[in-house]
Amino acid sequence: MTVTVSHLDSSPHPKKRQRCREGSPDNADTLPLEWRTLATRWLRRAGGASTCRWDTLAKDAGAENYSLAQRLLDWLLQAGWVAVTEERRHGAWWPTRIEFREIAHLRTLLGLPDPTEPARRWTELRAETNFAQHIDLAAALSLLDGLPATRAIERVQLLQAIALWRDEKRSGTRRDFAHFARGATKAITDAEWRWLEDAVDLTADGIERHTPLLLIAAPLVLELPKGTIALDGAPDFSALTPATLAAIASVSGQINRWRLIENRTSFERNAKSRPEDTAVVWLPGFPPGWWRESMGKLIKLAPAPAEIACDPDPAGIAIALEAGKLWDRAQIDWRPWRMDAADLATLQARRPLAAGDALLLGKLLQNTLPTSLETLARWMQTHGEKGEQEGYL
Repeated sequence: MTVTVSHLDSSPHPKKRQRCREGSPDNADTLPLEWRTLATRWLRRAGGASTCRWDTLAKDAGAENYSLAQRLLDWLLQAGWVAVTEERRHGAWWPTRIEFREIAHLRTLLGLPDPTEPARRWTELRAETNFAQHIDLAAALSLLDGLPATRAIERVQLLQAIALWRDEKRSGTRRDFAHFARGATKAITDAEWRWLEDAVDLTADGIERHTPLLLIAAPLVLELPKGTIALDGAPDFSALTPATLAAIASVSGQINRWRLIENRTSFERNAKSRPEDTAVVWLPGFPPGWWRESMGKLIKLAPAPAEIACDPDPAGIAIALEAGKLWDRAQIDWRPWRMDAADLATLQARRPLAAGDALLLGKLLQNTLPTSLETLARWMQTHGEKGEQEGYL
C-alpha cells in the first residue's frame, strides 16, 4: 500500500498536509532493536495520548540519533502505524505532529502495558471495596479519589490489608505488617507509612514501630550470658524482647502447664492470680513471627502441655489452632481452655456474626477440630453470635 497525502488547507499553494497509509499496519516483529528501543521510548513518553509533537520525539532521541529518529518515523509511516502532519518551510515539508494509529496494538507488540489499565482497575476496586465496619478506613478510602490511579490502587490495597489484619486479630511490628500486606518486610515505603499514620491508628491496630514484647508470668528463672532474670519476682508479669528471649541459654524452675490468653485484660487478671505451677503468656491475636520464634524457644527450654484461651468467636478458634501448632511440632499436648459453648452462652453481651465470620466458620468446620472448639463453632453457627472472653475470664 502507498502513503496518501491530504492537504489541510485549500490555498493554491498548501502549507499544511497530512500523510498516512490506509489499511491495517504491518507487523513490527522485524523492527531492528535500536528502532524498537526508540519506538518504545516514544510510546512511553506519549503515555495515554495518541499524538505527539515531532520536536518532542526528536529531542527524546537526541541530536546524535536524529537520523535514526527520521528513519524510524519513515518506517512507522510506511508501515501504517502513524499519520504525519507536515508544514512547508523554506520550500520543503517538515513533520510537526505525529499521530499514532492503533496505539494499543503497537504497545502490545512492543511489550508495553496499557496506560488505561490502572484507571480501569481503580474504578473496579473502588466499586467493590466496602469498609462498612471500619469507619476510619472508609474515610481514608474517600480521599483516594483524587490520586493517580496507580497510587490509589496501592493505597486501597493497604487499607484492605489493615481491615484483614483487624479481622484476624493480628499484631506485630511494622515489618510484620509489611510482610502480611505485600510479602516482604520492607515493601511499604516511608511515604506510605506516613500516609497510614494519618489514616489509621496503627498502635491501636497492633502494628508497632518499636520492639515488640512478650508478656509472661511464670515461676521460672532465665539464665542469660550476662546474668539471670527471675520471672517469679514480678508481682504481676514481665515483658521480654525477642532479643532477650533468643539469648536465653537455660531456665530453672518447674511448670506443669503453659496457659496462653488472647484478651489482654483477661491475661493481666490471670497473670496476677495464676496457680504456682503455671506460666501465663499473652497471645497477641494471630501469633506474629517473632512471637512464634520466642515461644518456640521457651517450649524447648521448659516443655509442658498448653491451655489456650481465645475469644469465643471464629477468629479465636483459628488463633487457638495456629498457636497450638507450636506444641504439635514439639509433640506436646495442648487443649483449648475456657472456649466452650457454655462460656459463650453465659455472656450477657454477645455480638452478631459478620459475613466474614460466617465464611471463616464454614472453613473451620471443614476440618477436624478439638471437641470443645467444634461444639463452640456449631453453637455460633446455629445462634449467629460471638463474644469476647473478657466477659467471663
